[in-house]
Amino acid sequence: MVFAIDAGNTNIVLGAFDASGELHFTARVATDPLMTGDQYAVTIGNILNLYGVPRDSVSGAIISTVVPSLVGSLGRAAKTLFGFEPMIVGKGIDSGLKVKGLSPDAIGADLVSGAVGAIEKYGFPLVIFDFGTATTVTAIDRDGYFIGGSIIPGVMISLRALSSSAALLKDIDPNGEKLEPISLDTAECMRSGTLLGSACMMDGMIERFREKIGADAKVVATGGLAAAIVPYCRTEGIIHDDRLLLDGLYAIYLRNK
Repeated sequence: MVFAIDAGNTNIVLGAFDASGELHFTARVATDPLMTGDQYAVTIGNILNLYGVPRDSVSGAIISTVVPSLVGSLGRAAKTLFGFEPMIVGKGIDSGLKVKGLSPDAIGADLVSGAVGAIEKYGFPLVIFDFGTATTVTAIDRDGYFIGGSIIPGVMISLRALSSSAALLKDIDPNGEKLEPISLDTAECMRSGTLLGSACMMDGMIERFREKIGADAKVVATGGLAAAIVPYCRTEGIIHDDRLLLDGLYAIYLRNK
C-alpha cells in the first residue's frame, strides 16, 4: 500500500491506496504543530490499526504540508512506522504540474496536490475550490497550465472573527438544517450569511474565472466544508470531490517512484 498524508493548518487527512490504486480508507486528525514525530507515529499507528492496515503492508509514503514544522515531525513518524523515508511534495519532486511564469516548487504543496489530482481525474480547463483554513480558488487553463488564483478567508476563520468581534454573537456550527436566506434567529442568520454567502462567492468567482479560461471549464470543490456549501450554489455541474488531494498525492508518488 501507499500511505498519503495531506497536512493543513487545521486538519491532517490520511489515506492508504492499495496495489490497484483504490483508496482503502481516509481519516482526519487535528493538526498540532507542537506534536513530536513519536506522538504522530502513535496517532497514525492507531489509525492504521483502526482500519485494519498492517504497517508492513505499506511500501511507500508521500507527505504534503503547508505547515513547515510538520515536515520533520511527520517525516520522522513515517520512518518510525514504516522503516523508510517518505516522499515530500516540494523541491526535488516532479509533480508533472506545468506553471506559467514560476517553478512548481514556488506553489504551495496543497495547491500542487489538488491541481494534479484534478487534472488527472477531470482534464482541463478547470476551476478548483479548496475549502480549508483559507479558501483557495485556482485555475488550470485549456493548455493544462496552472495560471494562479485567489485566496479568501476561510469559512471558519470568518465565523470566529465575527463571533470574537461582536459580544452578542456566539460561535455556531455551520452544519444543520436547510437554510433560508432570511431569518429572525441570530444563529441561523450567521449560518445563512456564511454558507449562502460562500455559495454566492463560488458562483461569482466561477463566472469571473470562466471569463478568463473558458465557459467550458469544469468546477471541482474539495475541503472540509465543501459538502455544506456546494448544494447552495446556482452553478450547475460543480463536482464535489473530498479525496482530491489524496488522489493528487498518489499520482505524484507514482510519477516519482
